[in-house]
Amino acid sequence: MAGTDSTQNAILHENGPAIILVGAQLGENIGKAVRAMYNFGLTDLRLVAPRDGWPNDAAWPAAAGADVVLENARVYATTADAIQDLHHVYATTARMRDMVKPILTPRKCAAVMREQVDNGLKVGLLFGPEKAGLKNEDVAPCDAIVSVPLNPAFASINLAQAVVLLAYEWFQAGDETPEEYTPTLETTPATGEELQGLFDHLEGELLEAGYLRHEKRRPTMVRNLRNMLSRARFTQEEVRTLRGVIRALATGGGPEWQKEKAAKGKKG
Repeated sequence: MAGTDSTQNAILHENGPAIILVGAQLGENIGKAVRAMYNFGLTDLRLVAPRDGWPNDAAWPAAAGADVVLENARVYATTADAIQDLHHVYATTARMRDMVKPILTPRKCAAVMREQVDNGLKVGLLFGPEKAGLKNEDVAPCDAIVSVPLNPAFASINLAQAVVLLAYEWFQAGDETPEEYTPTLETTPATGEELQGLFDHLEGELLEAGYLRHEKRRPTMVRNLRNMLSRARFTQEEVRTLRGVIRALATGGGPEWQKEKAAKGKKG
């Protein structure tokens, strides 16, 4: 979905979790992961021994404008170096490990990290190479494993998907956007005079067309129409549009449309 608006202030979580990519194989995948990070305001990217070195020109196009994250990426030789300043680290993996560690869903992990960050602690999320994932020695120093609930017969997701899932849950854990709302636009409500003009216009054309020909029923029909139209709370622009519609219907589209229609009829 396209939704970038450079006029808006970026929501950045400078104290949010560090995203640590261990042995990432392709620059494109790093760029896609960075795009996912920046979608949710995360900026702390740490690369552990990227296979093709760093910087990698292929990462920039894939990041789709999240250059600030790439420009400030830090590179480390080992996972231990990358996490040494963090208080809590969570390893993302779908494979069972021969070690006793809590296994958290992304939502639970996000809630735990939010609480830790609120207490002034630094946290990180560890992601493994695209082909094989994290090694046990990478997982060992982590507080817990994060496992995404997926189709058990097809639980493999790519690096960017994993990052976007975790980053999304982190963002949602602190987001206060209402679950449902109607965006407001800069509009002006129609005045009583404008609404009355709409009613009169519609009723006049309906009389002309014979719709209101029954005098006994006419008051009730007119009242129903006015009630329906009043409930809509039209704006000034909407009233003008509706009056244009009524006019077009009453005149068969106006002289220009009639000419065009006649010309098409001749061709047919």
